[in-house]
Order: sequence, then structure tokens, then C-alpha cells
Amino acid sequence: MTGGAGHARGVELTGLGFGGAQGGNLYAAVSDDVVRAAVDAAWDAGLRYFDTAPHYGLGLSERRLGAALAARPRDQYVLSTKVGRLLVPSPGAAHLRDAEGFDVPADARRVRDYSRDGVLRSLDASLARTGLDRIDVVYVHDPDDFGDQAVAEAIPALVELREQGVVRAVGAGMNQSAMLARFVRETDIDVVMCAGRFTLLEQPALDDLLPAALERGVAVVVAGVYNSGLLAHAAPPDDVTYDYAPAPAALLDRTRRIAAVCTEHGVTLPEAALAYVRTHPAVASTVVGMQTAEQVRQTVDRAAADVPDDLWPALVRAGLLDDRAAPGAWTA
Repeated sequence: MTGGAGHARGVELTGLGFGGAQGGNLYAAVSDDVVRAAVDAAWDAGLRYFDTAPHYGLGLSERRLGAALAARPRDQYVLSTKVGRLLVPSPGAAHLRDAEGFDVPADARRVRDYSRDGVLRSLDASLARTGLDRIDVVYVHDPDDFGDQAVAEAIPALVELREQGVVRAVGAGMNQSAMLARFVRETDIDVVMCAGRFTLLEQPALDDLLPAALERGVAVVVAGVYNSGLLAHAAPPDDVTYDYAPAPAALLDRTRRIAAVCTEHGVTLPEAALAYVRTHPAVASTVVGMQTAEQVRQTVDRAAADVPDDLWPALVRAGLLDDRAAPGAWTA
């Protein structure tokens, strides 16, 4: 139901993971009870990998996930969070709403900090917010403009914590693949989270990250499998989003053509999108954002769908998938 367990050095990840951004009130506010019910539904479905970050709702996601998991056996699940954005109190702005997409009071501001001290402070704060005794996986979060500092300070600090037994696995999470490939090649990381750059719609990670990960034995967690919404509907609507902005008309048209081929093969676009990324041998887990128990059940059902192997060559013949990006190219 949740896919086979994927191995990353230091941890075992369920094939399907629970993404906690929506639990931080991404785009819309929900109650603590709704998020707790979603976590309960995920647990009942067999999911044992839960991902969060300070960025998600200015700490709200971490607090909610920690509370929802507090009564669960600690050795039965894996929790990941991220470093790189310190949350600094901003009480003067508490009457405002967060400007980065989360429906929460702007009572803190994010400060980018990829230094050794920043990593340690961020992790301490995450432990306090979750109320848990440890974080299993720690990712350096979106160091796009701080790549050199991440290599020189942030990742070595996490590696040291791993060697001390404070964390079990370390890595980086980004919305690009090129810098993740650099980290795989140049640093001693265990796992990376790649969001949106290896999907049924686009596969730049095939050129850099995925080959490097296979070569170095680094696990890849795929996030953003729906490209922030474009692949999340059986029939993509006109107002659908791509990379958190309105989808360009040409991309929407291409997605609808992919959806039509999926329908001809008896599956939906979201089912195919989930199945596609899970076929690559470097991929250990797929993390999907889920806010409600119903979204969890829907995602689990999609992940369990029987997607026929002949869908991929059909997309190639239709000019909607490059032949080198078809699963047969790496599974043959």
C-alpha cells in the first residue's frame, strides 16, 4: 500500500512519506485536530516517514507533527526536518499574516543561516518545537545562494552530529537538481530530497542528480511529485498551479495530453505521476504533502494503483516523454 521500504544510510524510509508543509497551514488554515487526524490516517495506512521544516508555517508544522507523533513508539518511525532558516521572533508583526504562503501570524521572521552555529541553533529549536528526543534525518534546506557555505559549514556540522549519534542521516533538500548533485559528489551525505525536478512532466535530475546518487550510494527522496498541483488532477483545471504559480498555457496543454494518454491506459494522471518517480532505482521514497485524513487516503489509493508498463512507451510515441526518460531506459 505504501510502497516498499527504501534504504538511506542510517534509516529505513517507507516508500510513501507524509509531507508536513500543509500541516503548517500552506495556503489555508486548518485546525490542530485536522492535522492530527491526517497523521493518524497516515500511520494506520502504514506510512512511517514524516517530513517537516521550520519554514512550514513558521514552526507550526514541526509543533503539530511532534504532538501528533508523541505517543507513537519512537523507534517505529522516521522524522526529518531541515536547517538553514532560523526563526527569529518578530512580535511587532504578529498582527500581520506570513508573506511566504502560510496562513499563520507573522510573529517570526526567517533568517537564512547556513553556518555551523546556525545549524546547531536551528536543530535545537526544532527539537524544542517537536518535543521529540531526536531528529532522524536533517536536510540543509534550499541553500541555492549559499552552496559554498553549505559545503564548507552546514553539511560538515551535520556530519559531525551524525558521527556523534545525535542524528541518523544527513542531506540536503532543494527545488533544483544540479546543486544536489554537487553535494552528492563533494560531501559525505546520506540522502537528498529533490522537489519538482524529477516528475512525469520534467526530468532534469536524470542528467545530474540521479546518476551521481546511484554512483555514490546516496538515496533520493522525491518531493513535489505533482509540480505543486499541475499533475494532481485527473483533468487539470484552468487555474492549476505549476511551481507555486499559475501554470503556463503551453505546459497546461501538454499536461492535459499526458492525462489523456493515462486515461486511455486505465489510470489517472496523479496515479501515473506517483508511479513514474518510484520506478527509478535511486529513489528511496516519495514524500507527498497531505493536510487531511481524506487526502492521505486518496494518496495511498493513488500509490496502490496498478499502472501498466505500456503507458510509458505510449507517452514516448506521443512525444510527451523523452525515450531516455522512460522507465525502461533505466530498468532494462
